[in-house]
Amino acid sequence: MAHGNGFFEGATGFHRKTGTAPRPAASRKCDTAAAPEPRSGAPGLEKRRPFCHDEGMRVPGSGLVSGLAATARTAARRAVTSQYPEREPELPDRARGVIALHESNCTSCMLCARECPDWCIYIDSHKETVEVEGAARPRQVNVLDRFDIDFSLCMYCGICVDVCPFDALFWAPDFAYAEGDIRDLLHGKGRLGEWMGNVPPAALPEADA
Repeated sequence: MAHGNGFFEGATGFHRKTGTAPRPAASRKCDTAAAPEPRSGAPGLEKRRPFCHDEGMRVPGSGLVSGLAATARTAARRAVTSQYPEREPELPDRARGVIALHESNCTSCMLCARECPDWCIYIDSHKETVEVEGAARPRQVNVLDRFDIDFSLCMYCGICVDVCPFDALFWAPDFAYAEGDIRDLLHGKGRLGEWMGNVPPAALPEADA
């Protein structure tokens, strides 16, 4: 389509009126600053491709030289590899390594198990009657029999830690507990309680910090 401003619209954009056809788009370089202004009020001309002009030939071998230069710059930099396990990484206090259980705070309310999207928490408990000094009648309390977390299913979302209303679950920064047998990733309440020793003091309640 020809326009009155000295340009015509082709399949690859706007071009000046010359005696030769435009070169293919693969060998052309676009210049958005040189694009002509579309005619006001003309339908379909609000968004036009920029004006393109021919691009000069690249020097043979320039791509190889550019790649070797990038390799040389990287090789001259100092290595930042951490020598693990000789040097343990310094993890932040909020690192999600493993879930620790404060068994004495757990009331077997089952809220963490119900909210877990992976269903990887298993809890069993029973009720016992205890005498409370000054109370008119004995109280019934839940006694925790089983609290297991299957870390082969856990996706470390932290929902169980967030929803626990009694501060029984915490994040510990430990992460080196891989097992050769996937069944050994089922941690019981005994092992979950061992992780409490590594919970950062800032994450503990004020009474336990």
